[in-house]
Amino acid sequence: MHTPRIEYKNNVLSVYFDDVKPGWEQWVQLTGDRHHDNKYCRRDIEERHLELAKERGALIVDVGDAFCAMQGKYDPRSDMSQIRPEDVSVNYLDTIVNHAIEFYSPYAKHFLLLGRGNHDQNILNRHGTDLISNLVHGINTNGGNCRAGGYGGWIRMEFIRSGHYQRFNIKYHHGSAGGNSPVTRGVIQTNRQAVYLPDADAVVNGHTHDSYYVPIARERITHMGDISRDIVHFIRTATYKDEYRDGSTGWAVEKGHAPKPLGCAWIHFVYDSHRDCDYVKASVILDIE
Repeated sequence: MHTPRIEYKNNVLSVYFDDVKPGWEQWVQLTGDRHHDNKYCRRDIEERHLELAKERGALIVDVGDAFCAMQGKYDPRSDMSQIRPEDVSVNYLDTIVNHAIEFYSPYAKHFLLLGRGNHDQNILNRHGTDLISNLVHGINTNGGNCRAGGYGGWIRMEFIRSGHYQRFNIKYHHGSAGGNSPVTRGVIQTNRQAVYLPDADAVVNGHTHDSYYVPIARERITHMGDISRDIVHFIRTATYKDEYRDGSTGWAVEKGHAPKPLGCAWIHFVYDSHRDCDYVKASVILDIE
């Protein structure tokens, strides 16, 4: 695993790789909507992907809703039958964070950023408790170097080779609006974001529990008048919460929602020396079931 230098300023996380050379590669795991404390979180799949991140030396970026956190006081959605037995306690919110820290600690050094989702923000607004900052603190206490991100933000991957710099800009945003778009799956949002995010090389969203990868090609022109083309990678992360299950009962079934894909996405960065100009190439892989 490469150990990059990290700087976090003005909601931009800059990650510097100083040792880029032939044979170099770096994996980044993209997740969202883990809903780790939910009774129907598929922790078996989550753990399998965390083990794969360890095997690949990957950095992990999560775009929000690491927690469901719906079973506390003053939440109109609260249903104690949906709580995990180990989380039943008077300090419910502390308990789900402590159990998450215990679960993620073996992978602490792989976590790069944990963003915030609507469930996380709801707890902050209602209870004044910052679940994500508390989780990040616990991960870092166990050997991590993670950052608590915003509901949206930027990650700049800086690849340095022989004094030359190459940058890959990732815009992340948890997502907005409803999660039931049976026709478009939210893909139409890529065209809107392509307009107002002209500096992004990848755009990562979550929230809807859908999963897709849409590459959009662009024609570019430099200040010297040279014309080129590049790709913007639009990625929607899936979830680990299986609300649909066998389709017999539950909120998602009663609302007529479809089953959702479970899993994550990956960006695989590889040093490519088979071009006229050496550069780092990015490939996107969906890992869902």
